[in-house]
This record gives sequence, C-alpha cells and structure tokens, in this order.
Amino acid sequence: MNIHEAKAVLEALIFAAPAPVTLRELAGILQLHENTVKVLVQQLKDDYQAKKCGFLPQEVAGGWQFCTNPQFAPYIAQLGRPPRNSPLSQAALETLAIIAYRQPITRTEVEAIRGVRVDSALTTLEERQLICEVGRKDAAGRPILYGTTEAFLRSFGLRDLKDLPPLPEEFALQLAAVEEEYDN
Repeated sequence: MNIHEAKAVLEALIFAAPAPVTLRELAGILQLHENTVKVLVQQLKDDYQAKKCGFLPQEVAGGWQFCTNPQFAPYIAQLGRPPRNSPLSQAALETLAIIAYRQPITRTEVEAIRGVRVDSALTTLEERQLICEVGRKDAAGRPILYGTTEAFLRSFGLRDLKDLPPLPEEFALQLAAVEEEYDN
C-alpha cells in the first residue's frame, strides 16, 4: 500500500468511526507502526487545512475524528438550528470545572469548594454523560468519587485532561485554601 492509499484508508476509517479512533486502532487495521500512522494522520490534517476544507481530522478524547473547521463557525451559527441540548447552567459548569480540575472528587468536596449543594448539577452532568462514578473514597461511608468522561473530552475538544487551560493563580490559591480547610 502506498502513502496515498494509506491516507485514503485513514480518511475513511476516521470518517466511519462512531467515536474518536486511536492511533493504535488505526495502526492495527492498516498493519503499520503507530509512528507511521501518526505522521500520515498529521499529513492528512495538513492536507485538509491547506485546502481550507469545511471539516478536518482533529485529535480529541485520545483519538481522531472529523470535526467542523473552526474558521467556519460563524457561518454554521447562521443556520439558526436550535442546539441539540440546552446549555449547561452556570452551577453545572462550575461543578464540572471543579470535577475536571480536581478529579477524582466526592460530592461533599465539590460542595465545600462551591459553598452550595450540587446534587442537581451532578445529576445534570451525569445525564449528559460528562461525568461518571470512578470509584469510592476510602473514608467513612465510602462516598462516590466523580471524574470526567470521554464525552467531556469530545464536548470540549480536548485530547486529554492535560489540555485543560491552567487555572488562574488567584483561583488556584482560593481552591487550595478551601481544600485545606475541608481536609482539617
């Protein structure tokens, strides 16, 4: 198989996959080394960007999938179609941010940071599959530990949690103070 055929097969695989497909999966199907597939996928992405296509392969949630080219977002917004899901409330977004940055974390720990109850926000985030139970804390009552999901990564266009923007120093200091107070 030559390079052009390999890139065409990669394009078809990424397009047909129902969820982000990993380099390992792609390499296994093509029977090529992962590094070779990584180079080919990057070339495929570069090709799409050079042609200013309406969509392009993006690395999200630990794999590759086709996404709308961000440069065309203003045009897509003009379609005027209602969003599939209503936007998350401010409370749900704050709760999700705390979980994303401090996972695994219990409901009580999230409430200590936010200063209010988070039952409703947790329910919403679980229903949208943005968070899930990742275990139980080894403490009295064995409370549920929450973490983010692959759907969270896809929704926010992240490859992994390392792609989260750094917390502003002021917020990080406040968060550390609340956590220290809670731990004591």
